[in-house]
Amino acid sequence: MEYVYAALLLHSAGKKVTEEAITAVIKAAGTEVDAVRAKARVSALEGVNIEEAISKAAFAAPAAAAPAAAPAAAAEAPKKEENPKEKEKAEESGMEGLGALFG
Repeated sequence: MEYVYAALLLHSAGKKVTEEAITAVIKAAGTEVDAVRAKARVSALEGVNIEEAISKAAFAAPAAAAPAAAPAAAAEAPKKEENPKEKEKAEESGMEGLGALFG
């Protein structure tokens, strides 16, 4: 992941994303450099419009964050007390479903 971050940092700074530049960023961060990974990252980014890729990712991020907000809203909702028999029935039903998974 640090190689992706290094490439994004270089792009953000207006620098060319090269093996040497990625290696320098990784070394500056105090991490050991894997030359093969640096070369692979540069190769993977050849012909890629980084600005376009970032803008596409920015549109996808809010959609990905929306499901994460739903559990928080559910946690704030007042909880009703469950009847022990209802809870037991729900557990049995869940176990039947698991049995169907494994035949």
